[in-house]
Amino acid sequence: MDARPGSAASWLLRPFQVFGEMVGLTAEAAGYLVRGAVDYRQTMEQMAQTGFHSLPLVALTLGFTGMVMAFHLGQQSAKFQADQLIGWLVAEAFCRELGPVLASIVVAARIGSAFAAELGTMKVTEQLDALRALATSPTQYLVVPRLIACLVMVPALAIAGDVAGIGGGYLYATNSQFVTGSLYLSSITDNLGIDTAVAGVAKAIFFGLIIAIVGCHQGMFCRQAAEDVGRATTRSVVYAIVGIFVSDYFLSKLLFPAGF
Repeated sequence: MDARPGSAASWLLRPFQVFGEMVGLTAEAAGYLVRGAVDYRQTMEQMAQTGFHSLPLVALTLGFTGMVMAFHLGQQSAKFQADQLIGWLVAEAFCRELGPVLASIVVAARIGSAFAAELGTMKVTEQLDALRALATSPTQYLVVPRLIACLVMVPALAIAGDVAGIGGGYLYATNSQFVTGSLYLSSITDNLGIDTAVAGVAKAIFFGLIIAIVGCHQGMFCRQAAEDVGRATTRSVVYAIVGIFVSDYFLSKLLFPAGF
């Protein structure tokens, strides 16, 4: 089979090559984490960029999503006399799916693309080669801090998104004819299980891993040409979002078995 660049075989083999590169990058970064070889200054900077600077966008996005959910649930609940369940339905949807998924998509678009652009530019300008010449591993110095930042801050943003979404639903529902504030909140405390919220956070940890590895991989493994940095940035967002949705299905099957 002809595996030269541009051949049909190369296109078929490319996904396996990319997956193998990502697995290798993950294993190398995990090795540095286990040994405690972490640049804490870089890590704190990346945590601020990933978490604090993304918080307003996550809160705004999920807050209005919660309002939209409360609007539709309020309309439908009037048909079935289920007004007392609006708060719980909004909270359940956010803790199970909307909080971790939407927060991760926001981070993938904002931070995953930044990872790819930064590392891709460093490769094109030969800064990665300079690090190696100084006996410094680019994985240790660049990937590990970004990986830690995503593993810590994406779950934190998912929790903040849950709060923003539930709060947005509360603002809309209690200022409409659908439900009172006390009924909205009591339906959440009476029906929402802590296990549901914990499972949602567990999803977000895995999504953070995907965002960090995809973004860093696309930057570090892009071709050494300026025009490919833009393509790598686009690919990082697309691959990360697809990875989030695909993994979300399998994580949902694992974390929320029948009857959960």
